[in-house]
Amino acid sequence: MKYVTFENGDQMPMLGLGTWKSAPGEVYQAVLWALEAGYRHIDCAAVYQNEKEVGNALKKAFGEGLVKREEVFVTSKLWNNAHEKDQVAEGLKRTLSDLQLDYLDLYLVHWPVSLKTHVMFPEKGEDFLNYEQVPLADTWAGMEALKRAGKARHIGVSNFNQEKINEVLESCQVTPEMNQIELHPYLPQNELVTFCKENGLQVTAYSPLGSADRPKARKKADDPVLLEHPLFRKLAEKHEATVAQVLIAWSLHRDIVVIPKSVNKERIHQNLQAASLQLDAADMQAIAGILERHRYIDGTFFTEVPGSPYSQSDLWEPV
Repeated sequence: MKYVTFENGDQMPMLGLGTWKSAPGEVYQAVLWALEAGYRHIDCAAVYQNEKEVGNALKKAFGEGLVKREEVFVTSKLWNNAHEKDQVAEGLKRTLSDLQLDYLDLYLVHWPVSLKTHVMFPEKGEDFLNYEQVPLADTWAGMEALKRAGKARHIGVSNFNQEKINEVLESCQVTPEMNQIELHPYLPQNELVTFCKENGLQVTAYSPLGSADRPKARKKADDPVLLEHPLFRKLAEKHEATVAQVLIAWSLHRDIVVIPKSVNKERIHQNLQAASLQLDAADMQAIAGILERHRYIDGTFFTEVPGSPYSQSDLWEPV
């Protein structure tokens, strides 16, 4: 297993289990299977609405001696309705309660988008708070307070482009340590990855397999299926691996943390084995030659809401 090492010496396994889209009734067993298989990194978020079940799995694993708390790196994310400076701590408090933990290893600002406290998903312009009402600097100051209090050992962001990261860097006392973004060969994010690493941020890839199981509302009829690209099938045959293992190994070879989701016991095991898959220079060059570009999670569920104060330029650089 490869690790990210933070400035204080803490280590984060670069391959973890993602829990987005893992339904209640499934994620509990998936987390236990993952820990039994050897995963030591679990990625969560309040908005996934399954943290209570993840917490029950962690409690069982710790209580029965499967793993110790300090052996498991747990990430979660602050949802958009807790961005006001005095609400950030409340957001983490709910997550820690659900996960039955005293602290998180990593806490991320999930999106650079703010909602009113009673709103989970916006339906109209009045559901939002704009950057004048809630500057990113205020949200980040709340995150820094959590780190100082020991409730989050490390703090970072998610779905932040270079402009928004710079906004945080201009006023921060603690530099964000991670940016979690959609990343796969159709969206390699080369410039953003370089920018992050030059400014002290590590990078985590979400939807590394193309997120084929994302909700129907997040799909378009012409979305390409990443897992069906002929190059990945060819490389899988070459290495006697699965296509998913090739895609996971691709991120690891770029020194990027990767969090594939699965609730299938066999695939959970297979995905972890990607940590030992060695792609050669020719493999990486062939993948770099893919020119197709596609973003599966485009954020239009924020930017196309009537009256939204946010635009696509608040979220992404051009693909």
